[in-house]
Amino acid sequence: MRVVHTLAELRSHLNAYSRPALVPTMGNLHEGHLALVRQAKPLGDVTVASIFVNRLQFAPHEDFDRYPRTLEADCTQLQAAGCDVVFAPSEAELYPEPQGYKVSPPADLADLLEGHFRPGFFTGVCTVVLKLFHMVQPSAAVFGKKDYQQLMVIKRMVRQLALPIEIHGGETLRAADGLALSSRNGYLSPSERTQAVQLNQALQNMAHSINTLQLTPGDLPALEANATQQLTQLGWQVDYLTVRRQQDLAPPLTLVSTPLVLLGAARLGKTRLIDNIET
Repeated sequence: MRVVHTLAELRSHLNAYSRPALVPTMGNLHEGHLALVRQAKPLGDVTVASIFVNRLQFAPHEDFDRYPRTLEADCTQLQAAGCDVVFAPSEAELYPEPQGYKVSPPADLADLLEGHFRPGFFTGVCTVVLKLFHMVQPSAAVFGKKDYQQLMVIKRMVRQLALPIEIHGGETLRAADGLALSSRNGYLSPSERTQAVQLNQALQNMAHSINTLQLTPGDLPALEANATQQLTQLGWQVDYLTVRRQQDLAPPLTLVSTPLVLLGAARLGKTRLIDNIET
């Protein structure tokens, strides 16, 4: 496995390949990331994982400075997963001058849910992802479904900008108790880690109600409010627990034959977790 830190090194090495498959990450890797790398391997003739903690997608009050940087351990895991190239640029390499040109995704998709609670987040994501796409020139890229809205934003960006890249979603990997694997799980105290599965349980309970109680769209606000109240009583600060259409994250007009996704984001102590369930 080759580890490169500059764009010149990256392009020189990838010059021998025609179909790179890219897995963008911010490092501090877990088994969910490695599953994305294994998913990417048959999609191209060289597998590239990028590791870069992107300042543009963090608000001033968020955890940019304390986000774990674990490059050596990440590279050990990536090599075991069969990754061919790790691109780990410095901030000066990826942003050699202030990034005045940015990608602003459409408000109807990017300003709700995560975009509402983290203003500017998807502009930062789209800008760095587009830049990585130009650097790596992949024919395919894999993103985890745990960041469901992010995957949709990236897919739409690729489609609207006519980029010659196939975007693949990787299924969410979970711990034995159902907690979605996340780099931020490492922030949880032992007692918080025990509680953390409650977010997934809240979404599962909502899905069960939809599947068994013959609800209508008009019943969803009460369902969401009840789930939010229950999670709040358990000590969480809830940003949202909601039912949306898979196709565009809009509220569903019917619950019959409509692919749905239930999404949640909530803070347990100082740690903000997200999760979702397709149904």
